[in-house]
Amino acid sequence: MSRRGDPGKRRVPSLMLQGTGSDVGKSLITAGLCRAFTRRGLAVRPFKPQNMSNNAAVTADGGEIGRAQALQARACGVAPVADMNPVLLKPQSATGAQIVVQGRVFGTARAAEYHALKPRLLPRVLESFERLSQAADLVLIEGAGSPAEINLRAGDIANMGFAEAADLPVVLIGDIDRGGVLAQILGTLALLPDAERTRIKGCIINKFRGDIKLFEPAIAILGERGGPACLGVVPHFPAARLLPAEDAVGLDRPAPGNPRGRFRIAVPRLPNISNFDDLDPLRAEPDVDLVIVQPGTALPRDADLVLLPGSKATIADLAALRREGWDIDLHAHLRAGGRVLGLCGGYQMLGRRIADPEGIEGPPGEAPGLGHLDLDTVLGGDKRLVELRATDAIRGLEITGYEMHLGRTTGPATSRAFLILDGRREGAVSADGRVAGCYLHGLFAADAWRRQYLAELGGRGDPTLDHAGLVEATLDQLARHLEDHLDLDRLLEMARGR
Repeated sequence: MSRRGDPGKRRVPSLMLQGTGSDVGKSLITAGLCRAFTRRGLAVRPFKPQNMSNNAAVTADGGEIGRAQALQARACGVAPVADMNPVLLKPQSATGAQIVVQGRVFGTARAAEYHALKPRLLPRVLESFERLSQAADLVLIEGAGSPAEINLRAGDIANMGFAEAADLPVVLIGDIDRGGVLAQILGTLALLPDAERTRIKGCIINKFRGDIKLFEPAIAILGERGGPACLGVVPHFPAARLLPAEDAVGLDRPAPGNPRGRFRIAVPRLPNISNFDDLDPLRAEPDVDLVIVQPGTALPRDADLVLLPGSKATIADLAALRREGWDIDLHAHLRAGGRVLGLCGGYQMLGRRIADPEGIEGPPGEAPGLGHLDLDTVLGGDKRLVELRATDAIRGLEITGYEMHLGRTTGPATSRAFLILDGRREGAVSADGRVAGCYLHGLFAADAWRRQYLAELGGRGDPTLDHAGLVEATLDQLARHLEDHLDLDRLLEMARGR
């Protein structure tokens, strides 16, 4: 089998994993299969033609891709590169997004404008796919949303449009946890034309809870109704919470928190929150109760630390923070002796003023900041995308992280630097030490720094917690979970076109 338009070229074994909807587990299953097939000795590469997420990662070639593809690359044991996610949409409003193409900012567009733009992006997507395939024995491709969104089929580059252009077999994933999984799968098939329906070679039932014997008749019914072959039923995988999430959907579900955690960290749920995997190492700490504060809820009065996260639209999120009254809660928190840490966009909010004269993140304009640090931010210039090693200017501890931001922050508060990066001073700390901020993402993934920081604030870090090791162990556990419940040999045969 060869790709359409290139009949003489051998197709690298490839398989596309599409879903019956968003959040059915495509990213997680792709990551687990990446690790499982890598453990078999194959050179595996992940690919997602189009992603929509503000949870992004810096790549080894100086670009940015969705965090899920960076995790999948890690599962393959390779560094992430921009070709793994050639189109990344980073929402800045309810109807508009920044468009990143092959790792670089391409522009911004509203939904209708982007829909018209997609046919022009398909050649770039195929180019990235071809380049990535050259070093692979197997490429696992993740779809976006669902192919059942047939109102978006014209010009599609995320699901069946890409599968057709690259001539790929497809496996459909359904989520039984949300109910109606037979309707999800059969309904998706019913909406597809024959040519697309025949691309679906099998299906996976994901997030199963309970007695599998009770579901066995449903598998038979699926076959009787013309559904694809069931390649396995995957039980719910609780350890998924230890892996970086693809997007912010999970943040909208009220989490139980950690009632055993004596040290409480409150994080306001900003509408355009970004790079929130910064929080994952804190969530893994047994002594930390990490609370995502939902709109309509006050910041908890007993919080030890308020953490202002990154934002894809800082001025808009600052306005939302004020509408919720969280700025008042923050003042009260500081008056009571609490601490505040701002990361990237959260750092910018802590200053006196944020200006966006070119309208990079929204309409041109400026807004007063929260005023807790004596500094100003002007958005503009080239986007800074770099992995780097920093030193805490106060504690002397090393931190490995990355910067992903636009603009420049200056002011008297920067004379009390938070970090030293490549010999330059970065970030700021208030005179009393209770307010701090910086642009560096990944602070809390540095185990020694995280433990020291929590201890200084009255908390306690687990001396045995190796966060990077925890992620690796969880990927191995996920791979074994899929090996136990999926027909991996059949999946590989499908990828090989047999």
